[in-house]
Parts: sequence; C-alpha cells; structure tokens
Amino acid sequence: MLSPQPPRRIHSAIVRAIYPLDAEVCTVLPMPSTRIHVAALVALALLAASVLPIDAHAIGEESLFDVRAIDYTGGHAAPRPSAPRRLGWEIRMRTSVETRLEPTRSRLSDPAIFNTPFLYWSGDEAFEPLSVSETDGLRRFVELGGFVLIDDASGGTGAFDSSVRREIARAFPSLPLETMPGDHTLYRAFYLVHRPVGRIEGPGHVEMMEQGGRTAIVYSRHDLGGAWARDSLGNWEQPVTPGGESQRELAIRLGVNAALYALCLDYKDDQVHAPFLMRRGGLP
Repeated sequence: MLSPQPPRRIHSAIVRAIYPLDAEVCTVLPMPSTRIHVAALVALALLAASVLPIDAHAIGEESLFDVRAIDYTGGHAAPRPSAPRRLGWEIRMRTSVETRLEPTRSRLSDPAIFNTPFLYWSGDEAFEPLSVSETDGLRRFVELGGFVLIDDASGGTGAFDSSVRREIARAFPSLPLETMPGDHTLYRAFYLVHRPVGRIEGPGHVEMMEQGGRTAIVYSRHDLGGAWARDSLGNWEQPVTPGGESQRELAIRLGVNAALYALCLDYKDDQVHAPFLMRRGGLP
C-alpha cells in the first residue's frame, strides 16, 4: 500500500517552523552562522504529534532535503549519476536548506517517495512503460503535493521525450504538459533566471503540468544534470555548450530554484527577492 501522507504538506509545515521566512512569502533567508539541521530536528520533534503519523520513522536523515532520483525499467535511468548529489551540494552551499549529500533513489511504486517533496526523473533513452503500481505512485505523489523535475539528458534525440510524454498522459490524461510562462515563480524562487539552459542551450522554455492550482511537474529538455555533474575529484564531467561556464551557472541556479519551489509555493506573484539573497554567495 502506498503511504497516504502528503509529502509537501509535511515538508511545508517543517519549512515554516525551521526557516527564517518572510511573513507573507515563503522565501528562505540566510541564517546567521549555523545551518538548520539541528533546528530541523527540534522542529520535527515538536511537529511530530500534530503532523506525522504515530508510526512515523525516527528523526534523522529524513529531516534533510533529498534530491531523490527515480529508477525505472529499460532505458538509462541515471545518465548523469553524480547530478543529484551535486545539486544537493549546491543547494546546501547556496541556501539555508540542509540537504542529504548522498541522495537516494526509488521506484515510483516505492512508498519511500512520500518521504520527500521532490523527485528527479532523468534519462536519455526510451524506457519501458511504467507498471500500474508505478503509475499509481506517480499520480498519488503529485495529488498529495509532490513536485517532479523531469530532465531529458538526450540532447534532443526524442527517445526519452516520447517515453516521458506517454507516461504523463497515462497518469494524468486530463492534465497536459504546457509551456511554462516566462514570469513563472520558478524562475525567481531564489535566483532570477530569465531562460532555462543546461548542458545544452535547448528550447527557450520548460514545460509544466499544473495540479490543483500549482505546478507539480516541470519538464526540461536541456540536460540540467549534465551541467551539474562532477566527478569524485571535483572536475566537471560534461562540457556546456554554447555558453560555457556562465551557462553552467545558470543551469545550477535553475536547479536550486526548482528545489526551493518544491519546498515553498505560496509566493506573491509580484515578489522581488531582496538583493542580499543574490549577494550571499558573491553572485550577481
């Protein structure tokens, strides 16, 4: 049986309790000197009675934000194996969000997906149809508030793209993928990003699927993970074209934005982030 616990509702409560937030806008602000892991543990303990079920797991790793990757049958589910870890590291270094430095992997049929508000689904080849339980898991995850970032790493061959569109249509027949408008909150959830890019420049937009008035799935065909991936020595694994390192930085910023968007949804439409958020890492 899949867990009935809504992933985002749990995490939204945790976020509001442990992050310094704008009174009306769920904007993560830098903490004075220490990271939020200890605060997270305290907040989780205080919230357990009212938010978590009685048989909840012990507090620990699950208090950390997990860039959890999706496994599936066929194709290539981990074309950039280091990408989730590197995105987790960038989120940790650039924001006040404490992340797992070794992200986990799950199939969509695994109830463990409900322990996180964020799933990263990547690939560069066609893959087999999801099982009924996997399709149900994806649908349930989204319906309960989860956020899915889909990343086509193929460079535009179309094989992974066809498989993804098939599975989205199966799980959400009445909710089509649409072009994300340029003024969407995701483009300013932490950084101001004017155009999506990854390892390749790709199309000038990402696609999205809305569920219950919020964006629940974002689909990028830019190979974001290819821009994030680094080897064990810290070397970038893939060249980024045509924009080089400035394009890589924009791809990282978009990944950070996606994570912050998954954690905090209730932004004002006209919110402009304070300049010190941008200066915090010495970035323009």
